Amino acid sequence: MTEASVNTIPRIGDTAPNFKAVTTQGEIDFHDWAGDDWVVLFSHPADFTPVCSTELSEFARRSGNFAKRKTKLIGLSIDSVHAHLAWRENLKSIMDVSIDYPIIADLDTKVAMLYGMLHPGEAATATVRAVFVIDPKKVVRALVYYPLNVGRNMDEIERLVDALQTTDANGCATPVNWTPGNKVVVPPPKTEDEVTERESHTDYDRKDFYLNLRDL
Repeated sequence: MTEASVNTIPRIGDTAPNFKAVTTQGEIDFHDWAGDDWVVLFSHPADFTPVCSTELSEFARRSGNFAKRKTKLIGLSIDSVHAHLAWRENLKSIMDVSIDYPIIADLDTKVAMLYGMLHPGEAATATVRAVFVIDPKKVVRALVYYPLNVGRNMDEIERLVDALQTTDANGCATPVNWTPGNKVVVPPPKTEDEVTERESHTDYDRKDFYLNLRDL
């Protein structure tokens, strides 16, 4: 396995690489499985490990939240489907939650290499904690990587999906620490006329000509 083969990370704006894989819910073609929904694709280092157990359980507890956002969840590690299924049953017992989303069994590391989930400097035989947010057009809209010893913040992943969907729907941007219900950022003006035009918007929270906030 070469350094280049494990570090080809899809960038924001790239088409999410397609693949076929065995999962805990059967074999899938990723793009077909995603359909017209958003997707959160995430990797974990290994089954039957403590931090991963808390993460996958929390994803499962919040699966309804993601479903309301028309967002599918799918996990991945380079364990076998048998290990995934056994761990799923174990988590049901010890964490009182059912993992209702598929987990990819990536034994040949094919998907992990497509998505740059193997970082030899961190671990040679385990995927790092990667998160990819992919839109209905199969475009990578955001990616976040965490080291093996730091669990993810699920509130932030939900917030990220909310922000992407809100900016798409409203032609705006979101400011620092934005959450649903907060003001959004009006795109900066590109012409003199647009600078003048926005002065007429009494509903804008105007900080300067280039920084205006508004309610949705």
